[in-house]
Amino acid sequence: MTDRVSEPLGAPAISRKSATFYAVDWPTIAVTVVVYAGFLLVTWFYDALPWWAVGVFGGAIVCLHGSLQHEAVHAQPTRTAWLNALLVFPSLWLWLPFSLYRESHLAHHRDERLTDPLEDPESNYLRPADWQAMGPLHRLIRRALATLLGRLLLGPPYVALRVLATLARRLGQGDRHYLRHWLLHVPAVTLVLLWVIGICGIPFGEYLLLFVYPGMALTLLRSFAEHRAAAEVAHRTALVEAGPLMSLLYLNNNLHLVHHNEPGLPWHQRPARYRAYRAALLEANGGNWYGGYGELLARYLLRAREPVVHPLIES
Repeated sequence: MTDRVSEPLGAPAISRKSATFYAVDWPTIAVTVVVYAGFLLVTWFYDALPWWAVGVFGGAIVCLHGSLQHEAVHAQPTRTAWLNALLVFPSLWLWLPFSLYRESHLAHHRDERLTDPLEDPESNYLRPADWQAMGPLHRLIRRALATLLGRLLLGPPYVALRVLATLARRLGQGDRHYLRHWLLHVPAVTLVLLWVIGICGIPFGEYLLLFVYPGMALTLLRSFAEHRAAAEVAHRTALVEAGPLMSLLYLNNNLHLVHHNEPGLPWHQRPARYRAYRAALLEANGGNWYGGYGELLARYLLRAREPVVHPLIES
Protein backbone atom coordinates (compact mmCIF):
# COMPACT_ATOMS: atom_id res chain seq x y z
CA MET A 1 0.00 0.00 0.00
CA THR A 2 1.32 3.43 -0.87
CA ASP A 3 0.55 6.80 0.66
CA ARG A 4 -1.97 8.68 -1.35
CA VAL A 5 -4.21 11.71 -1.32
CA SER A 6 -7.80 10.68 -1.80
CA GLU A 7 -11.32 11.29 -0.55
CA PRO A 8 -12.11 7.99 1.23
CA LEU A 9 -13.69 9.70 4.21
CA GLY A 10 -15.75 12.23 2.31
CA ALA A 11 -13.40 15.14 2.95
CA PRO A 12 -12.98 17.88 0.37
CA ALA A 13 -10.67 17.23 -2.53
CA ILE A 14 -7.17 18.42 -1.66
CA SER A 15 -4.45 18.54 -4.27
CA ARG A 16 -1.13 16.96 -3.37
CA LYS A 17 0.49 19.95 -5.07
CA SER A 18 -0.70 22.14 -2.20
CA ALA A 19 1.59 20.28 0.21
CA THR A 20 5.35 20.60 0.39
CA PHE A 21 7.45 17.44 0.26
CA TYR A 22 11.23 17.30 0.59
CA ALA A 23 13.81 14.60 -0.01
CA VAL A 24 14.64 14.94 3.68
CA ASP A 25 12.07 16.29 6.12
CA TRP A 26 14.27 18.20 8.54
CA PRO A 27 11.62 18.90 11.20
CA THR A 28 11.22 15.13 11.58
CA ILE A 29 14.99 14.70 11.75
CA ALA A 30 15.10 17.37 14.48
CA VAL A 31 12.45 15.54 16.52
CA THR A 32 14.39 12.30 16.09
CA VAL A 33 17.55 13.91 17.46
CA VAL A 34 15.64 15.38 20.40
CA VAL A 35 14.04 12.01 21.23
CA TYR A 36 17.31 10.08 21.33
CA ALA A 37 19.19 12.87 23.11
CA GLY A 38 16.42 13.06 25.71
CA PHE A 39 16.39 9.31 26.14
CA LEU A 40 20.15 9.16 26.66
CA LEU A 41 20.04 12.02 29.18
CA VAL A 42 17.12 10.67 31.24
CA THR A 43 18.56 7.18 31.39
CA TRP A 44 22.14 8.37 32.09
CA PHE A 45 21.02 10.64 34.95
CA TYR A 46 18.37 8.16 36.13
CA ASP A 47 19.72 7.90 39.69
CA ALA A 48 19.88 11.68 40.07
CA LEU A 49 16.25 12.26 39.07
CA PRO A 50 13.13 11.76 41.22
CA TRP A 51 11.04 8.82 40.12
CA TRP A 52 8.12 11.01 39.08
CA ALA A 53 10.34 13.10 36.78
CA VAL A 54 11.66 9.93 35.17
CA GLY A 55 8.09 8.74 34.65
CA VAL A 56 7.00 12.03 33.08
CA PHE A 57 9.99 12.49 30.79
CA GLY A 58 10.59 8.80 30.15
CA GLY A 59 6.96 8.21 29.23
CA ALA A 60 6.83 11.27 26.98
CA ILE A 61 10.02 10.23 25.18
CA VAL A 62 8.80 6.68 24.59
CA CYS A 63 5.44 7.97 23.34
CA LEU A 64 7.09 10.51 21.03
CA HIS A 65 9.34 7.79 19.66
CA GLY A 66 6.20 5.81 18.88
CA SER A 67 4.88 8.85 17.02
CA LEU A 68 8.11 8.91 15.03
CA GLN A 69 7.61 5.25 14.15
CA HIS A 70 4.19 6.17 12.86
CA GLU A 71 5.71 8.84 10.62
CA ALA A 72 8.34 6.35 9.40
CA VAL A 73 5.53 4.04 8.28
CA HIS A 74 4.24 6.90 6.14
CA ALA A 75 7.50 7.66 4.33
CA GLN A 76 9.04 10.22 6.68
CA PRO A 77 11.58 11.73 7.06
CA THR A 78 13.17 10.48 3.82
CA ARG A 79 12.02 8.83 0.63
CA THR A 80 13.98 5.67 1.46
CA ALA A 81 11.98 3.14 3.46
CA TRP A 82 14.95 1.25 4.92
CA LEU A 83 16.54 4.49 6.13
CA ASN A 84 13.32 5.60 7.79
CA ALA A 85 13.11 2.21 9.51
CA LEU A 86 16.73 2.50 10.62
CA LEU A 87 16.09 5.90 12.22
CA VAL A 88 13.43 4.41 14.49
CA PHE A 89 15.12 1.02 14.85
CA PRO A 90 15.75 1.00 18.64
CA SER A 91 12.59 -0.27 20.32
CA LEU A 92 12.21 2.06 23.29
CA TRP A 93 8.92 0.47 24.28
CA LEU A 94 10.18 -3.08 23.68
CA TRP A 95 6.86 -4.80 23.03
CA LEU A 96 6.10 -4.37 19.31
CA PRO A 97 8.33 -5.04 16.27
CA PHE A 98 8.40 -2.04 13.94
CA SER A 99 7.99 -4.17 10.82
CA LEU A 100 4.90 -5.81 12.32
CA TYR A 101 3.49 -2.42 13.29
CA ARG A 102 4.15 -1.12 9.78
CA GLU A 103 2.31 -4.05 8.20
CA SER A 104 -0.70 -3.82 10.48
CA HIS A 105 -0.91 -0.03 10.37
CA LEU A 106 -0.95 0.09 6.58
CA ALA A 107 -3.76 -2.48 6.68
CA HIS A 108 -5.57 -0.15 9.10
CA HIS A 109 -5.47 2.54 6.41
CA ARG A 110 -7.94 0.65 4.23
CA ASP A 111 -10.54 3.22 5.20
CA GLU A 112 -13.56 1.31 3.98
CA ARG A 113 -12.76 -1.36 6.61
CA LEU A 114 -12.14 0.95 9.56
CA THR A 115 -13.32 -0.42 12.94
CA ASP A 116 -14.15 -3.89 11.54
CA PRO A 117 -12.83 -6.35 14.16
CA LEU A 118 -11.64 -8.78 11.48
CA GLU A 119 -10.39 -6.38 8.82
CA ASP A 120 -8.97 -3.48 10.86
CA PRO A 121 -5.98 -4.57 12.99
CA GLU A 122 -6.38 -1.48 15.19
CA SER A 123 -10.08 -1.92 15.90
CA ASN A 124 -11.10 -1.85 19.57
CA TYR A 125 -14.37 -3.66 18.91
CA LEU A 126 -15.28 -7.32 19.20
CA ARG A 127 -17.61 -9.44 17.10
CA PRO A 128 -20.69 -10.70 18.97
CA ALA A 129 -19.41 -14.28 18.65
CA ASP A 130 -16.07 -13.37 20.22
CA TRP A 131 -17.82 -11.61 23.09
CA GLN A 132 -19.98 -14.67 23.74
CA ALA A 133 -16.90 -16.90 23.78
CA MET A 134 -15.16 -14.81 26.45
CA GLY A 135 -15.09 -15.73 30.10
CA PRO A 136 -16.51 -13.40 32.79
CA LEU A 137 -13.12 -11.99 33.83
CA HIS A 138 -12.11 -11.20 30.27
CA ARG A 139 -15.45 -9.50 29.66
CA LEU A 140 -14.93 -7.40 32.78
CA ILE A 141 -11.51 -6.33 31.55
CA ARG A 142 -12.85 -5.43 28.12
CA ARG A 143 -15.59 -3.33 29.69
CA ALA A 144 -12.99 -1.53 31.79
CA LEU A 145 -10.86 -0.89 28.72
CA ALA A 146 -13.79 0.94 27.11
CA THR A 147 -13.36 3.66 29.77
CA LEU A 148 -10.41 6.02 29.67
CA LEU A 149 -9.25 5.11 33.18
CA GLY A 150 -9.29 1.42 32.32
CA ARG A 151 -7.50 2.06 29.04
CA LEU A 152 -4.72 4.00 30.74
CA LEU A 153 -4.26 1.60 33.68
CA LEU A 154 -4.98 -1.79 32.13
CA GLY A 155 -4.32 -1.03 28.47
CA PRO A 156 -0.50 -1.25 28.42
CA PRO A 157 -0.20 -4.74 29.91
CA TYR A 158 -3.31 -5.95 28.08
CA VAL A 159 -2.15 -4.98 24.59
CA ALA A 160 1.38 -6.26 25.25
CA LEU A 161 0.09 -9.62 26.48
CA ARG A 162 -2.20 -9.89 23.45
CA VAL A 163 0.76 -9.36 21.15
CA LEU A 164 2.75 -12.02 22.97
CA ALA A 165 -0.23 -14.41 22.91
CA THR A 166 -0.52 -13.88 19.16
CA LEU A 167 3.19 -14.57 18.81
CA ALA A 168 2.84 -17.85 20.71
CA ARG A 169 -0.16 -18.90 18.60
CA ARG A 170 1.47 -18.02 15.28
CA LEU A 171 4.68 -19.79 16.22
CA GLY A 172 2.64 -22.83 17.13
CA GLN A 173 1.14 -22.69 13.65
CA GLY A 174 4.61 -22.55 12.10
CA ASP A 175 4.12 -19.02 10.74
CA ARG A 176 7.60 -18.12 9.51
CA HIS A 177 6.51 -14.73 8.19
CA TYR A 178 5.42 -13.69 11.67
CA LEU A 179 8.60 -15.09 13.17
CA ARG A 180 10.73 -12.92 10.87
CA HIS A 181 9.18 -9.80 12.39
CA TRP A 182 10.32 -10.89 15.84
CA LEU A 183 13.78 -11.97 14.72
CA LEU A 184 14.31 -8.43 13.42
CA HIS A 185 12.95 -7.13 16.72
CA VAL A 186 15.52 -8.94 18.88
CA PRO A 187 18.46 -6.60 18.08
CA ALA A 188 16.16 -3.57 18.39
CA VAL A 189 15.33 -4.58 21.96
CA THR A 190 18.84 -5.79 22.78
CA LEU A 191 20.34 -2.44 21.80
CA VAL A 192 18.04 -0.59 24.19
CA LEU A 193 18.48 -3.00 27.10
CA LEU A 194 22.26 -3.05 26.78
CA TRP A 195 22.23 0.70 27.30
CA VAL A 196 19.45 0.81 29.92
CA ILE A 197 20.52 -2.13 32.07
CA GLY A 198 24.13 -2.80 31.13
CA ILE A 199 25.44 0.77 31.04
CA CYS A 200 22.98 2.89 33.02
CA GLY A 201 22.20 0.21 35.60
CA ILE A 202 18.44 0.71 35.51
CA PRO A 203 16.57 -2.37 36.76
CA PHE A 204 14.42 -3.93 34.06
CA GLY A 205 11.23 -3.68 36.14
CA GLU A 206 11.79 0.02 36.77
CA TYR A 207 12.34 0.65 33.07
CA LEU A 208 9.04 -1.06 32.34
CA LEU A 209 7.27 0.93 35.03
CA LEU A 210 8.74 4.40 34.40
CA PHE A 211 9.36 4.38 30.64
CA VAL A 212 7.37 1.70 28.84
CA TYR A 213 4.16 1.82 30.87
CA PRO A 214 3.55 5.60 30.76
CA GLY A 215 4.74 5.75 27.15
CA MET A 216 2.20 3.12 26.11
CA ALA A 217 -0.52 4.76 28.23
CA LEU A 218 0.02 8.10 26.49
CA THR A 219 -0.15 6.38 23.12
CA LEU A 220 -3.39 4.64 24.11
CA LEU A 221 -4.80 7.98 25.20
CA ARG A 222 -4.24 9.29 21.68
CA SER A 223 -5.94 6.33 20.02
CA PHE A 224 -8.84 6.19 22.48
CA ALA A 225 -11.15 8.33 20.38
CA GLU A 226 -9.56 8.20 16.93
CA HIS A 227 -12.26 6.00 15.42
CA ARG A 228 -15.84 5.01 16.07
CA ALA A 229 -18.27 2.56 14.52
CA ALA A 230 -20.52 4.29 12.01
CA ALA A 231 -22.47 3.27 8.92
CA GLU A 232 -20.86 6.04 6.89
CA VAL A 233 -17.12 5.61 6.41
CA ALA A 234 -16.71 9.38 6.54
CA HIS A 235 -17.99 9.48 10.11
CA ARG A 236 -15.57 6.92 11.54
CA THR A 237 -12.49 9.10 12.02
CA ALA A 238 -12.22 11.85 14.62
CA LEU A 239 -10.56 15.22 15.02
CA VAL A 240 -9.14 16.22 18.42
CA GLU A 241 -8.11 19.84 18.80
CA ALA A 242 -5.37 19.25 21.36
CA GLY A 243 -3.07 21.89 22.81
CA PRO A 244 0.48 22.45 21.53
CA LEU A 245 2.16 20.04 23.97
CA MET A 246 -0.08 17.06 23.26
CA SER A 247 -0.14 17.84 19.56
CA LEU A 248 3.67 17.76 19.50
CA LEU A 249 3.73 14.55 21.51
CA TYR A 250 1.47 12.94 18.92
CA LEU A 251 3.05 14.80 15.97
CA ASN A 252 -0.40 16.19 15.15
CA ASN A 253 -1.87 12.73 14.65
CA ASN A 254 -4.69 13.92 16.90
CA LEU A 255 -5.97 15.60 13.71
CA HIS A 256 -6.67 12.08 12.62
CA LEU A 257 -9.07 12.73 9.77
CA VAL A 258 -6.46 14.95 8.14
CA HIS A 259 -3.97 12.11 8.44
CA HIS A 260 -6.31 9.50 6.96
CA ASN A 261 -7.13 11.75 4.03
CA GLU A 262 -3.45 12.44 3.35
CA PRO A 263 -1.30 9.76 5.00
CA GLY A 264 1.91 11.04 3.44
CA LEU A 265 1.43 14.66 4.48
CA PRO A 266 4.29 15.66 6.82
CA TRP A 267 3.13 15.94 10.41
CA HIS A 268 4.04 19.62 10.74
CA GLN A 269 1.79 20.52 7.78
CA ARG A 270 -1.36 18.94 9.26
CA PRO A 271 -2.41 21.92 11.43
CA ALA A 272 -2.37 24.32 8.48
CA ARG A 273 -4.33 21.83 6.39
CA TYR A 274 -6.84 21.46 9.21
CA ARG A 275 -7.27 25.20 9.62
CA ALA A 276 -7.77 25.65 5.89
CA TYR A 277 -10.48 22.96 5.61
CA ARG A 278 -11.85 22.79 9.16
CA ALA A 279 -15.52 23.45 8.39
CA ALA A 280 -15.59 21.03 5.47
CA LEU A 281 -13.80 18.32 7.47
CA LEU A 282 -16.21 18.61 10.38
CA GLU A 283 -19.15 18.42 8.00
CA ALA A 284 -17.61 15.41 6.29
CA ASN A 285 -17.08 13.41 9.50
CA GLY A 286 -20.44 14.25 11.03
CA GLY A 287 -18.98 16.42 13.77
CA ASN A 288 -16.80 13.64 15.18
CA TRP A 289 -14.75 16.20 17.11
CA TYR A 290 -13.32 16.74 20.58
CA GLY A 291 -11.93 19.91 22.10
CA GLY A 292 -8.89 18.21 23.59
CA TYR A 293 -7.77 15.34 25.79
CA GLY A 294 -8.98 17.12 28.90
CA GLU A 295 -12.48 16.92 27.47
CA LEU A 296 -12.05 13.21 26.83
CA LEU A 297 -10.85 12.66 30.40
CA ALA A 298 -13.80 14.60 31.81
CA ARG A 299 -16.36 12.74 29.71
CA TYR A 300 -15.03 9.20 29.63
CA LEU A 301 -12.75 8.66 32.60
CA LEU A 302 -15.23 6.25 34.18
CA ARG A 303 -17.76 5.95 31.36
CA ALA A 304 -17.46 3.87 28.21
CA ARG A 305 -17.18 5.95 25.05
CA GLU A 306 -18.34 3.09 22.83
CA PRO A 307 -19.77 -0.42 23.32
CA VAL A 308 -17.31 -3.30 23.42
CA VAL A 309 -19.18 -5.23 20.73
CA HIS A 310 -19.29 -3.64 17.30
CA PRO A 311 -22.82 -2.19 17.07
CA LEU A 312 -23.17 -2.74 13.31
CA ILE A 313 -22.06 -6.39 13.15
CA GLU A 314 -24.64 -9.06 13.91
CA SER A 315 -22.49 -12.17 14.25
